[in-house]
Amino acid sequence: MSSPTPAASLRSVALAAFLPAALFAIGEGAIIPIIPVVASDLGASLPFAAFVAALILVGELIGDVPSGWLVSRIGERTAMISAALVSTVGLLTCVAAPNEWVLALGVLLIGLSTAVFALARHAFMTSFVPVEIRARALSSLGGVFRFGFFVGPFLAAGVIHLTGSTQSAFWIHVGGCLGAAAVLLVLRDPTAVLGERRAAAAAAAGSPVDAAARPSTGSTPGEVAVEKEARGLFATLARHRGVLLRLGSGAALIGAMRAGRQVILPLWAVSIGVDAPQTALVIGIAGAVDFALFYTSGQIMDRWGRLWSAVPSMVGLSISYLALSLTHDLDARVGWFIAVAMFMSLANGIGSGILMTLGADLADRADPAPFLGAWRFTGDAGSAAAPLLISGLTALVSISVASGVMGLLGLAGAAILLRYVPRYSPHVPRERR
Repeated sequence: MSSPTPAASLRSVALAAFLPAALFAIGEGAIIPIIPVVASDLGASLPFAAFVAALILVGELIGDVPSGWLVSRIGERTAMISAALVSTVGLLTCVAAPNEWVLALGVLLIGLSTAVFALARHAFMTSFVPVEIRARALSSLGGVFRFGFFVGPFLAAGVIHLTGSTQSAFWIHVGGCLGAAAVLLVLRDPTAVLGERRAAAAAAAGSPVDAAARPSTGSTPGEVAVEKEARGLFATLARHRGVLLRLGSGAALIGAMRAGRQVILPLWAVSIGVDAPQTALVIGIAGAVDFALFYTSGQIMDRWGRLWSAVPSMVGLSISYLALSLTHDLDARVGWFIAVAMFMSLANGIGSGILMTLGADLADRADPAPFLGAWRFTGDAGSAAAPLLISGLTALVSISVASGVMGLLGLAGAAILLRYVPRYSPHVPRERR
């Protein structure tokens, strides 16, 4: 009996692996743009509306590391179903919110549940996707989330137009969460499918199944539970402090460069006099360019190594920020803005999935969730810091200086990645695997 190829193994579980993530991402993409609008409608000042919008990212940041412990204890499938239900509670709180403070609580719950859902999917892919196609699988997962963020706002616009209520957009994410939970309950658990395939292949070869290849279903023996308990939050951080400080700083800068572009492009458009419909069109087309490259990024990483995706992406983003900083007062500033937005999306697209892939390379395959929680925290910390840095520099100096500083930080990040990616995630040529 021959074992299935890596690609066949992935295809056999692709529906259960990607469909719940797609439903969840479409819902999240629908609500992110309307959160500050809802907060303003409920009486929040502009600064507090921005704070409420940021709480979804703050919730993810707070939830990253403890979610690793949770997923390790109860299993990926149970964790995702639970996260979808908690997110539904947060969304219903937002729908019924009588004021901005209740809305803030609901948004925070959504952020916390998003951290658990995303980490559980990441942990599953890390454990069960063969290393030969790991980057393509994880960049595809990243593409699924980007697809949701691309489609979601259009659905939100349609629902708001039909209902006349901005808060009605939260129902899209309610449907996405319940749909994801239903898919996870109805479709066969992919961990069981791959576990059976490995067991059959091992039996045919006359060898026992490797313990590291067994699925993490949450129903573990007592001794394993005790061992996992010992791998708690602080133990995980302490044990991996070296890589988290070194390569993790590069991950934080990747997160910062990505989050920064979502802030600086709309601000730049306002500062040079581009109206809202044109801004939305430019950023929407740029988002399509970004989404179109997710699989190409995975192919680059699988064929030539993680470095060939990470460093060109960071250098490209840095060049984009630096070019933007020099064009604010030019006569052709609108044309430069469009060109930079497209190039920035191209650079970001060829780095699709790099953080998830590096995390998967570094994590313990038998129990990846605790480390992945700490790893995702580093990237999300950079994502949370970048908007604050850009807004602060824009207020104190100018938006051009803010863009220039981001460009310099990106070059520093590229140098860190060039130094530490080969050390912690060395590439093995495909023919030698």
